[in-house]
Amino acid sequence: MSEVDVDWGEIGLARLLTRVEALAIVDVLSFSTCISVAADRDVAVYPVATGDDGVALAERLGARLAKRRRDAGPGDVSLSPASLLRLPRGGSLVLPSPNGSALSAIAAGVPEVAVFAGCLRNRRAAASALSDFRRIGIVAAGERWPDRSLRPAIEDWLGAGAIVDAMEGVSLSAEAEFARTAYRASRPDLMRLMHESLSGKELAEEDHKSDVDVAVELDGSDRVSRLIGGAYQVVRR
Repeated sequence: MSEVDVDWGEIGLARLLTRVEALAIVDVLSFSTCISVAADRDVAVYPVATGDDGVALAERLGARLAKRRRDAGPGDVSLSPASLLRLPRGGSLVLPSPNGSALSAIAAGVPEVAVFAGCLRNRRAAASALSDFRRIGIVAAGERWPDRSLRPAIEDWLGAGAIVDAMEGVSLSAEAEFARTAYRASRPDLMRLMHESLSGKELAEEDHKSDVDVAVELDGSDRVSRLIGGAYQVVRR
């Protein structure tokens, strides 16, 4: 029987990497939702911490470089799931992201652990991929306070719980069970909660309310991407 554990942020990821065979990074608003939308377009995504980090990589790969949300104009793509709906099929994208990319870089340093990007819209696909392994971790990425300390984000906890909810016949840690319970209790009102979360309000203030709508497309995708060779690539199942 597979065992599932859930934890928060970089410290939680470091703990899980010492004991799991596979894990999902859950950064619902918006990194892992971007990965999911890109997967639907057959686009491989290279995560980087900042746009400056991605310039040389994008040039070397011949990939498209996503801009910062505030710098993106009409037709540009950014760390905005809604903007990625316009991506041409195929090819690759370099995606700057402070949270999801940081966790991805840490996880990539432990190559024996399979790393997936999980969110609400691909929760069943992520659960299916993870269920191939016996020891499973799910990391709620969270956000950052101004002092760079972890800011727990309800969208990531609910995203983690949604993936756990899609698993059958698994043994859950107390944290995994609690995340699942939170998701099940929140599901009837999930859209409102996501929009009224601190992260959702921040996006609305920046005129990116549609990103929350994309993120709450529950089970909207049957694809999941795995981190392979520095890129999140669609897993063919």
